[in-house]
Amino acid sequence: MDRDPRTSRRSWAEPFRIKMVEPITVTTRGHRERAIKDAGWNTFLLRAEDVYIDLLTDSGTNAMSDRQWAALMLGDEAYAGSRSYYHLEDAVRDVYGYEELVPTHQGRGAEHILSQILIKPGDAVPGNMYFTTTRYHQERAGGTFVDVIIDEAHDPASTYPFKGNVDLDKFRAVIDEYGASRIPYISVETNVNMAGGQPLSMANLRATYELCREHGIYLMLDATRALENAWFIKQREPGYQDKSVREILRELCSYSDGATVSSKKDNLVNIGGFLALRDPDLARRARSLLVAFEGLHTYGGMSGRDMEALAQGIREMVETDDHIAARIGQVEYLGNKLIDEDVPIVLPIGGHGVFLDARAILAHIPQEQFPAQALAAALYVDSGVRSMERGVVSAGRDPVTGQNHLPKLELVRLTIPRRVYTQAHMDVVAESVVEVVASADEVAGLRFTYEPEDLRFFLARFEPIS
Repeated sequence: MDRDPRTSRRSWAEPFRIKMVEPITVTTRGHRERAIKDAGWNTFLLRAEDVYIDLLTDSGTNAMSDRQWAALMLGDEAYAGSRSYYHLEDAVRDVYGYEELVPTHQGRGAEHILSQILIKPGDAVPGNMYFTTTRYHQERAGGTFVDVIIDEAHDPASTYPFKGNVDLDKFRAVIDEYGASRIPYISVETNVNMAGGQPLSMANLRATYELCREHGIYLMLDATRALENAWFIKQREPGYQDKSVREILRELCSYSDGATVSSKKDNLVNIGGFLALRDPDLARRARSLLVAFEGLHTYGGMSGRDMEALAQGIREMVETDDHIAARIGQVEYLGNKLIDEDVPIVLPIGGHGVFLDARAILAHIPQEQFPAQALAAALYVDSGVRSMERGVVSAGRDPVTGQNHLPKLELVRLTIPRRVYTQAHMDVVAESVVEVVASADEVAGLRFTYEPEDLRFFLARFEPIS
């Protein structure tokens, strides 16, 4: 039987069975109206117990396997030289192909360390669209982020198959403007989050790496969702249909000098991450900062049991293609239900979630009144489904002018945790989205009542504009 949900003519099901369940609460609309008001119309500030289906993020919300839970009991909690660290090091070398491992508490710890060892004030850091914490660490180190993603990535209706690609002409223009010596590295994200979970092609990454080598510039991957990117390459790029995702992932990483990874996504754990490098000298510099900010070089920010579960998760995610086929298949199941109902979403359907086009759905709300934030709040009130704003609130303000960044993409992200929800949950989500879209003219814009200076989307509070 063909198990690929993209090509099979028969029904498909998840490649696992449920061994333990966690009860969730179905609340009333009145309860949810009070809860969103108490949270300042920010879904990040909702209590988890007030949420029915939690699609805020796929970060650390995955279900671990029986083998991962068993691995927890094998954790070596030695302060120095833990055998669990060496198990993790072996897994990273085997699956990703990097020799040097710097463990961190999660991905942003790796972003911080990398930014501090490479970026100097006045440097430019090109990237294929920004990610919030990545750009924050780059700017905090004195760098300037420069977007070099292809134009198609900013168009939610474009069906270009590799919207995460680097525009090489834009990259060359940055090199010409700043000079290669002021570009410490290009930050290349796999399955670009802010573009709607969109992959880049192997050919584009290879060409970008060659351009970097020509100018003496490092290429650093954000390989957090590289497994999902590998799946899309297998499906969409000629020459890769007969390769396993394990083989494709290893080749992806070969066109880079290192990678930051938030292991709370692809790697199927609830906490953890790492910085992986090829250059031993860079790794030594990174470990010096690691000791100051995270922990000793053989645990970083993780316990021994965390490292054991992570090592198992890394191997498990590429054991067969069945896991990633079902993971992407569930995202596509939800996305296709919304497409069938003419709900505007980012196309093609992304890897880790479905992204609603809030600008199209709430066309009566100007972007300065945060339509994506308002849509996420309205969806929660309707059904208890928690989603995340990925628009002007997430984009923040220009540090020089103080004006809001106004991205072309004003999105609400329905992020699906791995191995957590059933297709029936996706049916409930789709029905709720359709209901909210049908009554979109009843949704009001929002304004700040509290705006943090940095990474405001986490803690900001709002109120509706009458």
